[in-house]
Amino acid sequence: MSSPLTWWARQSGPTRYRLYSLWTLQVSLIAVEIVLLVQADSWWARAGIVVAGLAAALSLHVRPVLRGHPPTHRARVITTGAAVVLVSVTAVAAIVSRIGEAPAAVGTSDAAVTGRVALMLFALAVGAFAAHPWWLLAAVAAAYGLAFGRDLPTILALGVSQLLAGAFMTALMLLTLWGLRILDELERRGDIEARLRVAEERLRFSRDLHDVVGRSFSAISVKSELARSLLSRGATERAGAELDEIAALAAESMDQMRTLVRGYRDIDLANEVRGARSLLSSAGCTLTVVGDVSDVPAHAHEPAAWLVREGTTNIVKHSSATAAVLELRNDGIRLSNNGVHRLGARTGGTTPSGLVGLAERLQAVGATVTTEADGDEFVVTVEWPTPVDRRQE
Repeated sequence: MSSPLTWWARQSGPTRYRLYSLWTLQVSLIAVEIVLLVQADSWWARAGIVVAGLAAALSLHVRPVLRGHPPTHRARVITTGAAVVLVSVTAVAAIVSRIGEAPAAVGTSDAAVTGRVALMLFALAVGAFAAHPWWLLAAVAAAYGLAFGRDLPTILALGVSQLLAGAFMTALMLLTLWGLRILDELERRGDIEARLRVAEERLRFSRDLHDVVGRSFSAISVKSELARSLLSRGATERAGAELDEIAALAAESMDQMRTLVRGYRDIDLANEVRGARSLLSSAGCTLTVVGDVSDVPAHAHEPAAWLVREGTTNIVKHSSATAAVLELRNDGIRLSNNGVHRLGARTGGTTPSGLVGLAERLQAVGATVTTEADGDEFVVTVEWPTPVDRRQE
């Protein structure tokens, strides 16, 4: 079972910020509730403050924008119910204020304070999420002044004070929501950038494939037409020579294509490491490199570079990794990342096909590929014979 620290480390940066914002609001709400409960003189005022606090906390807890979840019917029911509870607490406090309190106590009594707290929490947990929060805030402030004031000066004073208090709570929540929207946009842009980088790499491979075989196929087409024309004119010797050249071109094209697909074309390890760091950073994942490119033997730079390229693509496509570690050694290279829970969900627990292709490609140069899933970590390791092993062979 994962510990809370492991669970927290597995969350992405935007998710951590979202949870931090929600928990900060909840803790602040609890702290204010405790202070108000200590200051309240009557049991019913304490009960009203507790009920209002619970309603606001529950409403914040299920807000999709704070949780990072899509809207649900259950969330809508809870937030609507919380709004009704907060308004009801205010209404009860207003009735108590009208019936049982002297005019001199208006605005400072337990009833007035309870009503003010309920409406401030309403502004925080309900009003800030409305389509027109400031108009709603003005209406609530006016209603508070009318409900608890006994004359025009008192009504105005209570309304203005409630307007200022509610404006603070509304602004606090709107600033939080604004920060979350910016974070969502940055996350969306980072995901798009990562996908574009993967698509760019695929286009680069397609372009290389076209460059390798396109010229040869064009030559084969032209020479085939020439051979057919020569045969129709009875120039069999020249036609035979053209057919021999066509066969040679076809064989050469196949060799070049195999060279490209198997990874025998030049690929630079240092460039791949730099590209992996940039790509993973744009996807919200921090890459830590242990060792140096110079630690990898020259004959192993190519298989190591292919692992970095394929492993990085695999992390971006199949995981929600926030941290990855690349170890460069004399006898091998190791790439590990967290976020394996999404990898298993997408691939059904099997090794991604890209890694299978990588294993087949590197087998031809004497390197072996192993994969391992350990808890929330996925590890890919490539090992190759060291120069000492080669001499012993």
